[in-house]
Amino acid sequence: MRRLFLLAGLLALSGAARADAVDTLREFVRDVKSGRSSFTQTVTSTDGARKKVSSGEFEFLRPNRFRFAYSKPFEQLIVADGQKVWIYDADLNQASSRRVAQALGATPAALLAGASLDAEFVLAPQPALDGLEWALATPRVKDGPFQAMRVGFKGRELVAVEVTDSFGQRSLLRFLRFEANVALDPGRFHFTPPAGADLIEQ
Repeated sequence: MRRLFLLAGLLALSGAARADAVDTLREFVRDVKSGRSSFTQTVTSTDGARKKVSSGEFEFLRPNRFRFAYSKPFEQLIVADGQKVWIYDADLNQASSRRVAQALGATPAALLAGASLDAEFVLAPQPALDGLEWALATPRVKDGPFQAMRVGFKGRELVAVEVTDSFGQRSLLRFLRFEANVALDPGRFHFTPPAGADLIEQ
């Protein structure tokens, strides 16, 4: 009988710990109004045989303003100004844009920089792994570009986001030295295409 009570207690504690990751994610969206961090991104093919690694700087300012500045292996800039999302390829000198409502939806950027977490995603706790507490975010809208996202926290600090797309390809973002609620110049989230750039409006 004592073993049963002990087991029940351990399971209850384990469940509470896992539930904290969902609470932490909700608190992050509610309380963290801005942030910046370096990041690495590792994209793994569906068969797990091929990997592509990139890195850069990430910043966001709620609602719906963010900036991914990739520096390796090549320069690319993704900027959302609250109205449009711009993608600029420096090598091609090409810029494309889409309305925020069309571009974000249930995406990692919407999860990190948006304001409608529970409206866009179904949330569930996940087992702790690699020293992090994980929350699973599944898009409510089916047949989108993403199957699911896992968000990893160490304490209250955002550390990782893992995305599985509709083809089963996985993309892991690891954030380094994440700073929350920092003062950011709103001008960082404005984008003006360089002179002579090819423009694609979607």
